[in-house]
Amino acid sequence: MMRERVKVGLAGLGYWGPNLARNFDDLSGAELVWLADLSEEQRARYGPRFPHATLTERFEDLIEDDSLDAVVIATPVPTHAELVRRALLAGKHVFVEKPIALASSDADALVAIAEERGLALMPGHLLLYHPGVRKLHEIVESGDLGRLLCVYGNRQNLGKIRRDENVLWSLGAHDLSVILDLVGEEPVELSARGESFLNPGVEDVVFAYLRFPSGVVAHMHLSWLDPHKMRKITVVGDRKMAVFDDMELDRKVTVYDKGPQEPADTYGEWLTRTGDIWSPKIANDEPLRLECEHFLSLVRGEADSAPARANGVAVVRALEELQRSLERERV
Repeated sequence: MMRERVKVGLAGLGYWGPNLARNFDDLSGAELVWLADLSEEQRARYGPRFPHATLTERFEDLIEDDSLDAVVIATPVPTHAELVRRALLAGKHVFVEKPIALASSDADALVAIAEERGLALMPGHLLLYHPGVRKLHEIVESGDLGRLLCVYGNRQNLGKIRRDENVLWSLGAHDLSVILDLVGEEPVELSARGESFLNPGVEDVVFAYLRFPSGVVAHMHLSWLDPHKMRKITVVGDRKMAVFDDMELDRKVTVYDKGPQEPADTYGEWLTRTGDIWSPKIANDEPLRLECEHFLSLVRGEADSAPARANGVAVVRALEELQRSLERERV
């Protein structure tokens, strides 16, 4: 029987790990008992912030602790698959930052282990827990936009430029998780073209195209070389359109009563129709807090973990195919 408080161990105190540690330490339903990182400097830096957690450089200490319920993995991406596998085999529920693995075959194998052992395996697709994205999903599901036609993702900034991961895997995973969730299908056609302007073989600008069985198409513009910081997803229906813009302070989601129409008294001519524009109220809840709370609910068996696992694998599958397309198109 699951204890009232879920005992959590976290591996990785780099860029994002401390944010996860803060949330699991604050949540009443969790007890942060382990912090693991190979760097003595990082352990010394964050140890005083979480005095009730035991510090270690050994990941093995977490999975060998029989009292530990769950492991949170925020280590470099190439280590994800192996660390998740070891944690699952040790009987631990797992939250892992995106992507769950670098190969869909590895992601499928991890899901199989989790399902066989009845364990939660949740990828850290943060945007899915953003109140604005949740509202966008609700609007799409309501049918208010009409038949879905296309989705556009814009995720651009000047930096953070990486040498060990291209912009597709670094930024694209965010928008892919949302696009797949909104469309409710996996793409049947994927292509991408990118350029490596700063570091050879590491694309810093990528344009990606996806087509789905229903005929919906999606496009992603991903870049570390842009004068503007953009975090926007546009959904176009045959009746209305909606935009999620995370850079907006007050209007995170805007619905436009705009669309094409073919009046009955014309001869095949299409006109545009413009109506009201409105923005629903969006809660100010921290997306990461909501994400961590959802993971705890999965560990306690209060929610179905299958959708999160499926989305995680689908994202890796799409990234894998887009990466192949990038490599084919390299000059």
